[in-house]
Amino acid sequence: MNDTNTNETSTETANEDLTKLNMTGASATDSLTADASATVASSVGTNNELQESAGENAGTIGAKITELRTSLMLSPDDLAQRSGCDVKVINDLEKGALAPSLSPLIKITRALGVRLGTLLDDDENLGPVLTRANDYRNNNASTRLKGLETHSDAGELTFNALAEGKASRHMEPFFIELNPSDETTHELSAHEGEEWLFALEGPLEVAYGKDLYVLQPGDSIYYDSIVPHQVRSYQNQKAKFVACVYTPA
Repeated sequence: MNDTNTNETSTETANEDLTKLNMTGASATDSLTADASATVASSVGTNNELQESAGENAGTIGAKITELRTSLMLSPDDLAQRSGCDVKVINDLEKGALAPSLSPLIKITRALGVRLGTLLDDDENLGPVLTRANDYRNNNASTRLKGLETHSDAGELTFNALAEGKASRHMEPFFIELNPSDETTHELSAHEGEEWLFALEGPLEVAYGKDLYVLQPGDSIYYDSIVPHQVRSYQNQKAKFVACVYTPA
């Protein structure tokens, strides 16, 4: 009888100890869960603040580059190495401190594995895209790509998209207005693909390798853009032209 009582007492004591241990474990788990929840809430709050800050630049070319780069888990240095662009160009583009031009954008989109159009517009249309004359004349905001307005030694080029929203396109047609620059020294750029230009108003000058071509209204030129080139004003005159840029997938 004594042995039985002793065993029962030991069993009760063990059960009590096990219950206390479970309660202690549950308390510790609750504490860890609460701490983790607080950490997550703090992190979410911080992320929301960052998103709100980034929201000011939502839809911009720089913001899209950042989003695509981070989704691939690439650092700015990684993207610079992949694209062949200077890391300062990458950083300045993402911050919006540098007006983007076609050459670095084409290199960057190739490195990111996306179309150039991915950076230039938001909506995609599976059918044909019709652009009316009034859509790109008179500085219409619907096609005017302010993100591609560039100030360089070539002059100020303002790009108006002519196929904005066309899904999976390989060509990028633009109506471009060119204002002259006072710069006398010029730096050519190169990227994969091909370009076709058609002069509409005013002469414009095309530097292609060591050659120079002057296009009058009605003239056109087609060239491989892997050769260093630049389109610029001729004798400080304004010009308007259509350009179609092809970049291989």
